[in-house]
Amino acid sequence: MTADDDALTGIHAVAEQLGVTPRTLRLYEDKGLIHPVRVGNNRAYGHRDIVRMRLILRGKRLGFSLREIQEFLDLYAETDQKEQMRTLAARCRSRIDTLNLQRQALDQTVAELEELEKTALAHLDERRGGVAQRPA
Repeated sequence: MTADDDALTGIHAVAEQLGVTPRTLRLYEDKGLIHPVRVGNNRAYGHRDIVRMRLILRGKRLGFSLREIQEFLDLYAETDQKEQMRTLAARCRSRIDTLNLQRQALDQTVAELEELEKTALAHLDERRGGVAQRPA
């Protein structure tokens, strides 16, 4: 543990550092995911909470629920790294599978919309007797 690990940082500085609002930090505190200390009426964040927030934000960016993120954070508190990695790998695979299904559905939707656009433009072309242009 270094001296930097013991340093406390105020809510506004942490929010700016992480690119979030102070309200976001308070939300994750209310959810029990981080535990800042109180210095008078002010929240102060240690190194551990800042690292946890980075993990939380990464998990949200990757599409994991708060419940899943809490499970990941709880696993890191455990000592069995093999179990941590098994659980993490399984959750990642599940998320990858879900995203691949969503990508397939999105590709299908785009193809259908392009076909509808083509049909609509062809219909306009027939009515105008000229070449229909795709709207900008």
